[in-house]
Amino acid sequence: MTDMDIPVADMTTPLGRAIAFIWREAELLDNKDYDAWGALWAEDGHYVVPIDPDTDDFESQLNYAYDDARMRRLRIERFTSGHSMSAADSARTIRTVSRFSLVGIDNDLVEVRSAQLLAAHKRGTTTLFAANLTHRVRLLPGGALLDRKVVRLINSQEALNALGFLL
Repeated sequence: MTDMDIPVADMTTPLGRAIAFIWREAELLDNKDYDAWGALWAEDGHYVVPIDPDTDDFESQLNYAYDDARMRRLRIERFTSGHSMSAADSARTIRTVSRFSLVGIDNDLVEVRSAQLLAAHKRGTTTLFAANLTHRVRLLPGGALLDRKVVRLINSQEALNALGFLL
């Protein structure tokens, strides 16, 4: 066995498969590969960035993002069309996702909590975003789909700027 043979996650367990999926999602976002990121999602999945850090009632609360499939497609179109000023000069980002814990497994649905540090660099300024993440991943025989992602920023109740990217 060489160092190149060491698996990044234990792909024999649901948690390991979900962790590998979450790392892949982070890589796609850092590479601004939004079309590939959009393909990760289940059609009925939701991407949520709530303002209230304690709420689970996203539908009736004000959120930074509460995107269904249509809103994700519009967001991706805005990021890739070149017509949005924030997307045309978007920040370069690096995400680190760690501290994984298994919330639960229900048939093919795996829910995982983790921590994310995101460094965004734009126009000579680097900004750090910290968040608790919750991913619900559908592990299917042919791959995985993202059912829900909730990004709970630690400073979500303060004024935020420079969010011209997905968290």
